Amino acid sequence: MRHLISLMLLTAAAALPAHAEEAASVDTAANGFVLLSAMLVIVMSIPAIGLFYGGLVRAKNVMSVLEQCLIVFAMCICIWFILGYSLAFGSTGSALDAVIGSFEYVCMLGVTPDTMSGSLSLYTWFIFQGAFLAISACLIVGASVERVRFGALLLIIAIWAVGSYVPLCHMVWGGGFIDSVFHAYDFAGGTVVHINAAVAALVLAKMVGKRTDLGRVLITPHSLPITYIGMGFLWVGWFGFNAGSELAADGISAMAFADTAIAPAAAALSWMAAEWIIFKKPTTLGSASGVLAGLVAITPACGFVSPFGALVIGLVAGPACLYGVHGLKRLIGLDDSLDVFGVHGVGAIVGALLTGVFCAPALGGVGFKADIASIGGQVFAQAVSVVIAVIWSGVITMIACAAAKALMGGSLRVGVEDEREGLDLATHGERGYSL
Repeated sequence: MRHLISLMLLTAAAALPAHAEEAASVDTAANGFVLLSAMLVIVMSIPAIGLFYGGLVRAKNVMSVLEQCLIVFAMCICIWFILGYSLAFGSTGSALDAVIGSFEYVCMLGVTPDTMSGSLSLYTWFIFQGAFLAISACLIVGASVERVRFGALLLIIAIWAVGSYVPLCHMVWGGGFIDSVFHAYDFAGGTVVHINAAVAALVLAKMVGKRTDLGRVLITPHSLPITYIGMGFLWVGWFGFNAGSELAADGISAMAFADTAIAPAAAALSWMAAEWIIFKKPTTLGSASGVLAGLVAITPACGFVSPFGALVIGLVAGPACLYGVHGLKRLIGLDDSLDVFGVHGVGAIVGALLTGVFCAPALGGVGFKADIASIGGQVFAQAVSVVIAVIWSGVITMIACAAAKALMGGSLRVGVEDEREGLDLATHGERGYSL
């Protein structure tokens, strides 16, 4: 009996450390999958959005757009490291948790390679989410190209990143009230990323004002092939954006991957068809914009809807964003230069609302969230999240623009002569092309 007891104690002693080590170890497969996905999301900013936007402006402004995207990306990664991650995913343990996190992860102090976030290294979760902030901020650049002051743009986006992106990220993905109270779905950033950035872009376009020569001279893209290449990089990167948001290489990430192929394909076709009918000619720029519209629209839905739902969402998003670019833009009368709201705002709103429809099990979806029991209930939750994001981002961006205007001596835009010369030379002292 004594030997039996000793054997049992030795076995238990050996098993406890092994169990503790297993519980604390990183899931290397999931960790590698998310790191690869983070790299793809980074490609969406550098170089994809820079190329997509850069080809759409005039040749005299191409380097300014690339520089804006590069420095906005770099700045936001640093903001995320210093303060953003902590405020988005830390916990105060108080009523403030409904809106914002804590300072526990400032500058990632105390975080080591052994620090965990679920089954991932916390560093993996940190950089994956940081890439989301960076691409969101880069999207805003497109609204004010060819006339905004570089310093003003950086100030506005820095304030927006801390005041709008970080709280909305916490409200949706960090345990805040949009998630916990309203139970809205947002798998990969329809609300947090696209609506948030698109509303900021719309406000920025209003505050900066229209380009001086808009309507007086023909303004056309200087290189559609560059934009086409940017679109291709965006689509490839988006697979990491959407499938990676499952944080594991499982069936849901596979479904999100498939949805990310189907929805933009459907949107490209429906945009092309609508454009062909209305304007009599299908254009490559239109089809590329359709791809982007479908990618945006499927982002909030991709982990919750079947490929059938993705197909319908894409078919709806194409014409809806075509209207956003041509009809809505004229209706509101703003110079949103590269149609950030027309594509990202309209597409994300369509996708967010239709997520509430096609998540229904009867339509192949994964089901409703929490205690919601009907399509109507889920669509209402989605609509509430959209309204909150629109108001929050709009107010914070107006504050950011007012602050930047005061700090920049009363103007957010370059002088008329600098605008005519082009920002490449006037602001950065370089040219994209040799004469």
